[in-house]
Amino acid sequence: MKLLMHICCANCSIYPIKTLTEKGISITGLWFNPNIHPYTEYSLRLDAVKQLQKLWELNIEYKDYYGLREFIDKTNNGGENRCRICYEMRLDETARKAKEMRLDGFTTSLLVSPYQKHDVIIDAGKEMEKKYAIQFFYEDFRPGWKESVRMSKELGLYRQKYCGCIYSEMERYTKKIQNSKWKI
Repeated sequence: MKLLMHICCANCSIYPIKTLTEKGISITGLWFNPNIHPYTEYSLRLDAVKQLQKLWELNIEYKDYYGLREFIDKTNNGGENRCRICYEMRLDETARKAKEMRLDGFTTSLLVSPYQKHDVIIDAGKEMEKKYAIQFFYEDFRPGWKESVRMSKELGLYRQKYCGCIYSEMERYTKKIQNSKWKI
């Protein structure tokens, strides 16, 4: 089986790549993350994926697109469905590209994170499966989350501190400030 795996970041991709490769599945990665902001964060994550690519000799396609305006427009300035829309944006491109490459299916490294909305990712994947008539390969990689963290530290990869979108960054630091003695 040949899959195109959407790679949200180097850290999250480690366990799924390792697991699928051990099962004899051929993986090509796809970097497409117009949701990651600010640009400095986008660059750090992109560089970490390139570092992992060199270390593990991975086959990765890059759609290097910093899409702040499009992301904000599509997510309705952070509306309540922003995560669904974000997953759909990235999985749409992954499914389209997998079909174009004539692969057997597509998946995403997002499925490893206990912080992502797992059921929403699955729904978005199945929607793209129907839209492009290509299999969405599902596996719950969350049991390997701690292994991914450990391995990313051993490899010296950049480790992010929030989901990636500007709204999750805001929520993370707003909570941090609210929990500190320096309340706003």
